[in-house]
Amino acid sequence: MIVIGLGTVWILDGLEVTVVGNIAGRLSEQGSGLPISSAQVTGLAAALYVAGACLGALFFGWLTDRFGRRKLFMLTLAVYLAATALTAVSFSNWWFFAFRFLTGFGIGGEYAAINSAIDELIPSEYRGRVDLIINGSFWLGAVGGSLLSIVMLDTDFFAANVGWRLTFALGVVLGLVILLVRRNVPESPRWLFIHGRGAEAEELVRDAERQIEAETGRPLPPPDHEITIHQRTSIGFGTIARTVFSTYRKRTVLGFALFIGQAFLYNAITFGFGAILTTFYDVPTGSTGYYFAVIAVGNFLGPLLLGKLFDTIGRRVMISSTYLLAGVLLFGTAWLFDGGHLTAKTLTACWCVVLFFASAGASSAYLTVSEIFPMETRAMAIAFFYALGTAAGGISGPLVFAELTESGVVSDTVIAFQIGAALMTMAGLVAALLAVKAERRSLEDIAAPLSAAAAAVKGHVRTGAAKSPAAARATTGTTGTGMTG
Repeated sequence: MIVIGLGTVWILDGLEVTVVGNIAGRLSEQGSGLPISSAQVTGLAAALYVAGACLGALFFGWLTDRFGRRKLFMLTLAVYLAATALTAVSFSNWWFFAFRFLTGFGIGGEYAAINSAIDELIPSEYRGRVDLIINGSFWLGAVGGSLLSIVMLDTDFFAANVGWRLTFALGVVLGLVILLVRRNVPESPRWLFIHGRGAEAEELVRDAERQIEAETGRPLPPPDHEITIHQRTSIGFGTIARTVFSTYRKRTVLGFALFIGQAFLYNAITFGFGAILTTFYDVPTGSTGYYFAVIAVGNFLGPLLLGKLFDTIGRRVMISSTYLLAGVLLFGTAWLFDGGHLTAKTLTACWCVVLFFASAGASSAYLTVSEIFPMETRAMAIAFFYALGTAAGGISGPLVFAELTESGVVSDTVIAFQIGAALMTMAGLVAALLAVKAERRSLEDIAAPLSAAAAAVKGHVRTGAAKSPAAARATTGTTGTGMTG
């Protein structure tokens, strides 16, 4: 229920981004209902979507740490649904741009609320692979968006000014289904306990433990250590800033490097791949979805097949190697493209290989910043790195890529490829030096809560016993409950 209710939002994001990339050609055609160019769709509209996501992440990230994960992941989905529905009825360029921005605003809030909730509800033994697969489910939405655009852009079925509108409307329908599932996802017991709602945390964890013991037929192991929490209702921005920029400076550098690299690569390619196919290979706008569906499958297979290794081999080796491999392979793709050795099909094949590794790396960026900072700052940290990293790479990426590919000059597009490759390679080198050993460790071991009373006993943080085994599990995240980790 948790994985489906929270993870499926990435399907929506993948659907959104892919649809816009694929309908760019159709929107720019006469009779689409909007006097807009392909460059405006893949450049300005894409940049506005990403800018909205950055601001939404910061705004809703602060609210998530203050008012809870559950309230915010319901609210942000509602914002997404309303903005997407209004995008479907766009009657002018400014309306389309405005609601692309607001759609991104809702999606950005989802990143902060959802990633913090996922990591606080998944056992430590499986946190890496589950987080990667959930983030990688973006590409299931991309597959759906690609195939959906093929049907919706076929003028034999729908008029030129109708098909793209129905595509957005179907995104609303999918969002409503997710909203119904998400109503049953619980609040994070960690958040409840730290914010003075220990009785609710106790009840939630006890209920989960009863269900698991009934299903397995054996008792759960006792907590392996305890921490004492000074409960508080909110955390000030000053405390958050000191934590991120002073206490955990190296982790902050790591987060920025990972986010900037993947944000430039993915936002540029996702929004611009359709334009490359139509500009350099004369692929009809109605057929670009087939190529993108193939790329999307490769992207999902990366986190799916490599995710387990992040929990076994470890974070540092896997994060650095996936970024470095993606960067090196992309340099190779740029060289082949520049030499005229690629067709639409072989370029797609090259991108599949590059993005197989890049997708696992990009998903690990969200995993990294959500687990290496204290619980009280988790949603805000995710929002902060997403917003600044994406502002640096995600807004510039679509704008640079649209400008370079629109020229129709091969060497210009090669430059865009090389920029993405260089950023991914540099991020991989930073990860090799600074990545944190977080595999199979509780979140409180990786970064002690700011609210914890500090005292070390036998290598663990401990100043007193929690009220009960369930409460101890709720606050320390020990393994065995299926709820925390």
